[in-house]
Amino acid sequence: NLTLHRLPEILEGPGLGELIDALIAEDEAKRLAAMDA
Repeated sequence: NLTLHRLPEILEGPGLGELIDALIAEDEAKRLAAMDA
């Protein structure tokens, strides 16, 4: 679960990769949805 409350933890540790993965997944989902439209 990615929230602002976890931001320090995310930035200081391996959570940064988790954040990036979540952003990439969201972006890919939006791109796929746009292709289907």
